[in-house]
Amino acid sequence: MKLKVLLTLLLCSVIGFSQSINDYKAVIIPVKYDFMKTENQYRLATLTKSNLLKAGFKAYYANEEMPAGLGDRCELLYVDVKKDNAFLVTKLFVEFKDCYGKIVYTSETGKSREKDYEAAYKESLDNAFISIIAQHYKYNGKTVTTQVAQTSTPVVSTVAATTVIPTPDVSDPNLLYAQPTENGYQLIDKTPKVVMKLLKTSRQDSFIAIKDGVQGSLNAKDNGWYFEYYQNDKLVSEKISVKF
Repeated sequence: MKLKVLLTLLLCSVIGFSQSINDYKAVIIPVKYDFMKTENQYRLATLTKSNLLKAGFKAYYANEEMPAGLGDRCELLYVDVKKDNAFLVTKLFVEFKDCYGKIVYTSETGKSREKDYEAAYKESLDNAFISIIAQHYKYNGKTVTTQVAQTSTPVVSTVAATTVIPTPDVSDPNLLYAQPTENGYQLIDKTPKVVMKLLKTSRQDSFIAIKDGVQGSLNAKDNGWYFEYYQNDKLVSEKISVKF
């Protein structure tokens, strides 16, 4: 009997901390997915936004200026469209990720047998969104930021508030240089080549970061900058040398 009670409490605890798409205020859309050669190829970014709006989300492109009031970056979802390789069939599915790149929801796979690429991508993406629209998204006001605040101690909050921006080692051969953009920065190496793109958040010591198609965050801690993202459900932390 005691074992049943303990298992029930554990299950309730896990459910209580799980996230759903309803916990997020809006969705950010990249202008280029990994399998695309150019930005908004076959109008996929445009079609993604159109479908998100139809599903009830507030949606914004990653390169557009965000409206005031969206709050912390962790109150937002980040959408990604993935392609399944298949013979004579175009297959797409949609992933929603949190601010650390962890998957919150994955759609059903949409399919199309159209031979024209643009028609095939549109049909398969529209079909993938059928399962998303069926979720009946509605923002419930419960966010990741709120849940963390409820379980954090004052000591943690004090440390986060007093984080010092790291001083770069200019002798580091892998040093990246930050160039301001409309919504943040792009980090370039000595070639120069764009290595990473950063989007501003409400904090000076934390950015939404995209590197080699992988989305995560760039955070200042332990007197350095760290690119953090999830890979196979494990958090990866990669130190990055940056001069702002």
